[in-house]
This record gives sequence, C-alpha cells and structure tokens, in this order.
Amino acid sequence: MPPRGKTPKYNKKSKMYAIVEIQGQQFKAEQGKKLFVHHIKDAEAGKTVEFDKVLLVDADGAVKVGAPTVEGAKVVCEVVNPLVKGDKVIVFKMKRRKDSRSRNGHREQFTEVEIKSVIA
Repeated sequence: MPPRGKTPKYNKKSKMYAIVEIQGQQFKAEQGKKLFVHHIKDAEAGKTVEFDKVLLVDADGAVKVGAPTVEGAKVVCEVVNPLVKGDKVIVFKMKRRKDSRSRNGHREQFTEVEIKSVIA
C-alpha cells in the first residue's frame, strides 16, 4: 500500500481502440475482442469483414473524433461463427378486464466476429 497522500503510479498499457458502427449499433472495438453483431447475411466462417464507419479512434491517448466518421480508419474482423441464435425473448401483451392476451416470442440472430486489427 502506498504511503498516505501519495498516489501510486501503475504501468498502464493503453490499447488502441475504436468506436465503430455496425448495422446501426455502436461497438467498442479492440484487437482480439469478440463481438456479437446483428446477423450478416453473406458471412462465412473464416472470412474477413471490414467496417469503415469508424466514429472515434483512440491511439495511446490521442483521440480522433470523426465528423461523422474518421477518414481512412477501418476495423478488420474475422467471422468466427456466421449464425448464433440469442436467448428466447417472450413478448406478452395484456389488456386488463378485457380478456385480451397475446403471447409472441422470437430469437435474435447474431454473427460472432473477432477483431483482428484497428487501422487509423
């Protein structure tokens, strides 16, 4: 424990990351991270996919914010699993005192991708 009044200095390794928009959702992309994104129709296992709608890039504290996107930045991913089904979601609707009930459900479809590199 450090002495009182002193703040410890840790060796922080800051990674390069990017905020990328994939099919209408924003994700924080770091190298080696796995993401579950909305289902990509023409994806095959082992195939590489590039996303160029990068909104923000942080490289060791140097932050670049796009307006609306960062020029020349892209995220390269590899498809790990082209179709992953999410948990079942139950949609239950009811109107009180009307004897009216409806129960529907669905399972979202995702594609699992692994971030290979962030290019800024």
